[in-house]
Amino acid sequence: MEENNLKSAVEALIFASEKPITAEQIKKVLGDLDSLSINKIIAELKNEYAAQNRGIRVVEIAGGFQMTTCSNFAPFLKKLFKNRYSDKLSRPALESLAIIAYKQPLTKAEIESLRNVNVDGVMKSLADKNLIRICGRKKIPGRPFVYGTTREFLEHFGLKSLQDLPKMEDFTVLAQQQEAGETIELISQTDLEAKNESGQIA
Repeated sequence: MEENNLKSAVEALIFASEKPITAEQIKKVLGDLDSLSINKIIAELKNEYAAQNRGIRVVEIAGGFQMTTCSNFAPFLKKLFKNRYSDKLSRPALESLAIIAYKQPLTKAEIESLRNVNVDGVMKSLADKNLIRICGRKKIPGRPFVYGTTREFLEHFGLKSLQDLPKMEDFTVLAQQQEAGETIELISQTDLEAKNESGQIA
């Protein structure tokens, strides 16, 4: 396959994939490309979209690559999809998720100790959204489950890895916005926010 066609093929795969697609997945589909070549093509696509001020971008999320709308155009997309339902987190759910994200792995009892409330309902809600998972047992009497975040958590927040987590203060700001009657959306202040508004994230 010619070089231009390879780039177009990679572009098509990234565009069509519902989830961030990895270089290894692209390699399996195309067959005659190695990971280094795939990453080079993706870097070229990123640079081309940015240089041409295109309305979409290729971003790295949770170990894979995904197309998103450029965050500069989020206000227009919000107007277009202003009546669209978006997945929201309550303040208790957001607080519990922040604790898990920053202190994982930890037990439900440890979360309740930090929040001073029962978190059974919140934990079920976060698990139903595939944002948290059981990732083992703690080596203490009773061997309670410990919880951590999932790849879906990274995807929803548009993060490459846990090292890209925002500062804890950002979660406090979101909670304050909720108190003021503003909506807390699952994705905030990232390129993925615009994509969420356009209906491309489940």
